[in-house]
Amino acid sequence: QVQLVESGGGLVQAGGSLRLSCAASGRSFSIYAMGWFRQAPGKEREFVAAINWTGKSTYYSDSVKGRFTISRDNAKNTVYLRMNSLKPEDTAVYYCARDLRPYSNYDDILWDYWGQGTQVTVSS
Repeated sequence: QVQLVESGGGLVQAGGSLRLSCAASGRSFSIYAMGWFRQAPGKEREFVAAINWTGKSTYYSDSVKGRFTISRDNAKNTVYLRMNSLKPEDTAVYYCARDLRPYSNYDDILWDYWGQGTQVTVSS
């Protein structure tokens, strides 16, 4: 049974920074791609960032590229999302996700496990 638990959300002023964490239970964390998504009120869930199982490849949406950084610590079974230069439009519930299958290339990722989400609110 895989469980993903996000933390680190909160209220921050525009221009500020936050670091989200996602702790994963279960074995073999290091062989799965991990990702972050977000959902703002009244909007669909959208992709934010992903990191492949090796940790050597990262992917970002255009809206966060250059401001957010995804990373992973396999020893701690944790994936992080460092968010800098936050904007009010970054306000959303942020979700951590895990790939269904191990050793996936980016185009083959199926996001199958989700955390409960953590709220990020950016005030102007």
